[in-house]
Amino acid sequence: METSVVAAPPRVAELARAAVEYVKRAIGLELAYDSDTLPLLDHYLRTVPDDQPATVELVATTSGAYFGEVVRRTLGGRWDTSADDITDWRIVLPTGLNFSPAGFAAAAIVRADLDDLDTTMDAPPRMRPFVEQTLARMGDVTEDDYYSLCGRLDTLEHVHEVLVAVAAKMMGTKGVDEDDDEVDAEAPDADVADVADVADDLDEEREPDKGSMN
Repeated sequence: METSVVAAPPRVAELARAAVEYVKRAIGLELAYDSDTLPLLDHYLRTVPDDQPATVELVATTSGAYFGEVVRRTLGGRWDTSADDITDWRIVLPTGLNFSPAGFAAAAIVRADLDDLDTTMDAPPRMRPFVEQTLARMGDVTEDDYYSLCGRLDTLEHVHEVLVAVAAKMMGTKGVDEDDDEVDAEAPDADVADVADVADDLDEEREPDKGSMN
């Protein structure tokens, strides 16, 4: 699913361009801000020495900006650049699902969660139970797939789709506008059990191509 492209914040755009240049220098191929070339970035991140904190931070910041742009262009949403530290900047999807792209990129380099960076996804309090249920229903994957940015995008897409469908039930509408910043926080409640029905329907639509990560 592709959404209309709104210009990224200037600093984000600058960092993302640096990531494109780093990858091109390293492997001779150019990233195209889409999921098809995301494996190139994953390949590049596997070559970054994980025992050099300064290097990890630099690459995580630039690659995170690029990954955040891929997600934003694919799923919609916006950058939250209110934090003083660039590594704490977040992508907020229309459903309120949000994450730190730099944290995801750093985790992809070291293949582990980090204490000093947020490497998990979050959502507004009323949506967290739906996120947790959706993740719990997803199958196990290898460690490499779990931390890869391709794997992260697959998971973000699936959780986002479930939240959009659940939010539609909450609001009694056919769907959620992908250009909205967030789901209406005052929408009527939906039961967490709805996740099972929604996820099953989406899984049927996605077969046989279903990526997963918990």
